[in-house]
Order: sequence, then structure tokens, then C-alpha cells
Amino acid sequence: MYFSNKVSRLFGRFASYEFFSPLQTFINTVYVKIFHIELDEFAPASSYPSLNALFTRALSVKRSINPNPIVLISPCDSLITQIGKTSEKNALQIKGMEYSVEELLGQKLDRELHYINFYLSPRDYHRYHAPCDMEIYEVRYFGGELLPVNTPSLRKNQDLFVRNERVVVVAKTSSGKWVYFVAIGALNVGSMVMHFESKIQSNAKAHNICYTYRTPIAIRKGEELGMFKMGSTIVLFMEQMIPDINIGQKVKFAQDIGTYA
Repeated sequence: MYFSNKVSRLFGRFASYEFFSPLQTFINTVYVKIFHIELDEFAPASSYPSLNALFTRALSVKRSINPNPIVLISPCDSLITQIGKTSEKNALQIKGMEYSVEELLGQKLDRELHYINFYLSPRDYHRYHAPCDMEIYEVRYFGGELLPVNTPSLRKNQDLFVRNERVVVVAKTSSGKWVYFVAIGALNVGSMVMHFESKIQSNAKAHNICYTYRTPIAIRKGEELGMFKMGSTIVLFMEQMIPDINIGQKVKFAQDIGTYA
């Protein structure tokens, strides 16, 4: 097992432990202050029985979803670290650092794809949602390292997204265009959860595995897909996409980020 995975597993155990209430409230409050977490849309820090519960907090205030079927929404609260279109089946993890999209997704491609990188910091809301109406045909788990996915690490580590543990959701839009929703693990991410597939167990010494659905799983735009148990990165690939955001921009789940028809 990689050293980064051992560290992440140990941190995951600590984050999952429920200390007695006054100490847990103190731990939660310190974490909130260190990372400047805004809890306006969430329950107060004292209400979470563990750090993991705080990391994976659910919204207490529902966000509105644009009903326009061609509008793409942000799947998460995050920082946009890269936007582009693949070139010779390669994409950028950050400016000047390419990686193979075919290796990331675990398949050969017959076309170039548009993509957006979303970085979720430790302060962000850690649940992720469907960016559009889609049908899921397959989910793939790839074991790997759990290197940090912050900017310094992206600049330092070649092929970071491919080297790290990840879950690839393979889907189609209502117009039949391919969508690849890639959740990438990172240092101190206790696990990645996909609500529609309970057999996915990240950071658990698991082998690469793929689940295919004879009847595709229909997911509505804005529906919760899963969560990170700490910050990490999502890369969204689509056949058709016209982004209306910029690199370096902060976005929130449910915010309009472009169109895809």
C-alpha cells in the first residue's frame, strides 16, 4: 500500500471517531475556524458527532436548480482549476501538465472531449451532484495513490489524476451524448461514496473493478451522486459543452456554468 493511502486511512479513522460531546464540539469548532468554513446553509458545528459528519454535512437550505434542460450546473462547491478540450486524447491537470484521458477513464476514445476541473478544498461542501439529466451505464473504480490535489501538488506530480485512486461514472445526456464524471481521491480523503452503487469501496485495498447496468440508472440534474470524506477533485468530461465560467473562479453547487446541447 502507498504511504499516502496509509496516512489517509489513519486520518479517516480519526475523523470517523465520535469523541464525547464537549471535545467533539471543540474539535469541530477549531476545524471550522482553521479552514474558514461558512455554515450559513448548514447545521451548526456542535451538531456533528464526528469530523466526518462535518466533512460530509448536508445542506439545510435547498438550492434552486435551473429547469432549462440545456443548462449545465456545477456539481459541487469548488474552485475551477482548468477548462478546455482534449488534444490527441490528452487533457491538462494544470497549465503545462498533460495526462492521458484514455488512461484516466480506462477506455479508448474515438473523439475529443470538453472538460472542466473542479477542486474541492477542505472548507468546501463535500457532496457532489449530477450536472445535468443523465443515465448511468457504467461505474469504474481504479485503485491508486492518494496524493494531494492542490495547486502545488498538481505542478509537481506528473500524471497525478491518473496515478490517484478514482471513480469514473459513465453516462449519457438526454440527447444521447457521452458524459464522464470522474471523482478523484486525494490525501486524507477517507473514502469516496457513490449513492447509486454501494459496492464501490475506495481506499480499501480494492482491485480495479467495473459495474455495468443493463438498465441505465436515471439521474436528475441536481440529484446527489455521492460525497468525498474530505476535499478532492472532480473532472467532468462531455461530448458537447459550452462553459460560461473561468479558470480561477469559485463556483457553488447548482450554479449555472454553461450549456451542453
